[in-house]
Amino acid sequence: MSKNKKSLIRIAVATAVAIAGIVVKYTVNPQFWIELLIFAAAYIVAGYDVLWLAVTNIFHGKIFDENFLMTIATVGAFVIGEYADAAAVMILYQIGEVFQRYAVGKSRRDIAALMDIRPEEATVLRGDVEQTVHPSEIAVGEIFVVKAGDRIPLEGVVQKGECNIDTSAITGESLPRRVTVGDSVISGCINKDGVLYVSATGTYDNSTVAKILDLVENATSNKAPAENFITKFSKYYTPIVVCLAILVGLLPPLVTGNYANREYWFVWLKRAMMFLFVSCPCALVISVPLGFFGGIAAAGKQGILVKGSNYLELLAKVNTVALDKTGTLTKGNFEVTEVYPESQRRQVLELAAIAEQYSNHPIAQSICKTAKATSEAEITEIAGKGIVAKTANGTILCGNGQLLSERGVNCPAAPSGGTTVYVAQNDQFVGYIVIADQLKENAAEAVALLRKNGCSTIMLTGDNAQTAEFAAHKLGVDDYCAELLPQDKVAELEKLKSSPKSVVAFVGDGINDAPVLATADVGIAMGAMGSDVAIEAADVVLMQDDPAAISTAKLIARKTLNIVNENIAASLAIKFAVLLLTLLGVLDKLMFGLGMIVAILADVGVCVLAILNSMRAMFLGKNKSANRKITS
Repeated sequence: MSKNKKSLIRIAVATAVAIAGIVVKYTVNPQFWIELLIFAAAYIVAGYDVLWLAVTNIFHGKIFDENFLMTIATVGAFVIGEYADAAAVMILYQIGEVFQRYAVGKSRRDIAALMDIRPEEATVLRGDVEQTVHPSEIAVGEIFVVKAGDRIPLEGVVQKGECNIDTSAITGESLPRRVTVGDSVISGCINKDGVLYVSATGTYDNSTVAKILDLVENATSNKAPAENFITKFSKYYTPIVVCLAILVGLLPPLVTGNYANREYWFVWLKRAMMFLFVSCPCALVISVPLGFFGGIAAAGKQGILVKGSNYLELLAKVNTVALDKTGTLTKGNFEVTEVYPESQRRQVLELAAIAEQYSNHPIAQSICKTAKATSEAEITEIAGKGIVAKTANGTILCGNGQLLSERGVNCPAAPSGGTTVYVAQNDQFVGYIVIADQLKENAAEAVALLRKNGCSTIMLTGDNAQTAEFAAHKLGVDDYCAELLPQDKVAELEKLKSSPKSVVAFVGDGINDAPVLATADVGIAMGAMGSDVAIEAADVVLMQDDPAAISTAKLIARKTLNIVNENIAASLAIKFAVLLLTLLGVLDKLMFGLGMIVAILADVGVCVLAILNSMRAMFLGKNKSANRKITS
């Protein structure tokens, strides 16, 4: 039987006994000891664990906690003859505990859902025999088999087969991805159809799944400032409350000279008990970390991994976002976008392909992907300028304008928006090729969402100024810095952080941006599937390759912080209001002893409301289309 079911049975039994006590009290008018026994039975059934913890915690040096407050308040209620109130306090407290356990359990189940990405077994091909082993037993280079419905156990490269794979557990995206021979696959994804034979490129300990699980399991170890504040607040708040309650119970009779009046003592002792009920900090202690925990779980469902609640709170406060260009705002693959003159397109591309056929540079590869080399060539590379290729038909120059001008070849001006490769043959200009890294389809929309959300945006890139200016104009960023080496990006980020009240996030692809990710107030690695560097260096990891996920992450963080702040403000406001009413004696005037019930509800009721409010954080970010409609 679950703990909550047992608690509900206890609550039902205690409530039934307490109701019986009330019926007996008002119909039979029994002797006081009979009434005491009935309500004591209800009290012990409902609160025996609270009493036990209060006693054991004292011996462990934990005196001033909620168990201690509840115990002295309820025992005090018995002393002054308020038996029904003492039992009611424990029953309502247990109801609050049930709500708390349900909320924490729900949040943990959401986190546990992320743990389902862990593959428990894998099929490895050894010789011609398939063996079922734990993924940790597969060595680099071994071939493992992934059948339809199986979860991919390790990173690897497909050697045989093709299928659609479900990446939703890693990226949060529902659209399947098609893979075939030569494609890389990552652990944690599910084979939807077909059979894959994959060569392992890494061990299980270094797999994406292992790193994500480690990150999620340790996410709650880094506390947000709000959580630390509540911890410190409760440490000092509780003993102060106990001291004040003692003063409330003792001072008025002594100061007013009514110390001989038994009824007057009972009035102020009852107010002191009510003061303790109201003052219990349960709502704050429970709801604040629960709110952050729910936010982290909600982000995880969207493929957004946050390393701790402190980073979630910082992310909510980010007002400046610095973005890498290549791989973050662009697709990271260069393509030929223009050939001049168009009438000689084939000739220009073929000459360039002859010159670039042995190069591994991304620009060279994009040219060779568009056209095939038609002859061999003797290649001489001129660093920073281009290539001189000697063929049977003469010499080909392929590079920047400086290379051609040094050979006396005049080049026309080329359009901006990419890298221009000029081509000449036998010292005669033939044409040029413009090669550009394509912007992601929704990159401009992502920048617009950030700006709408009150964030200034700046692009930091190693590209030349002309290419950077073109991309910045297309994207609509507020500013850009070009031709930056990694250390230059760090210097620029330090400048941004030096501005008063600025909270700066840097978004990069996590491969070569580790120093900047570590320098930023919040480092965000995007499209980090399989990237060890990203998961280790960043504070927030976006597993999907979608710039709009930056705004989704900030939206979840901001709404989580709003929920936490609502709980703090509402809890303190209600408690202080009821405390004031208690001290002024307003609650004493309520009929049928409801004053004590109001005091109890000021604790347990506020706690339940705060928990329910915190649970909203678990459902943030569910509607992706709604996430894009961010209001500032």
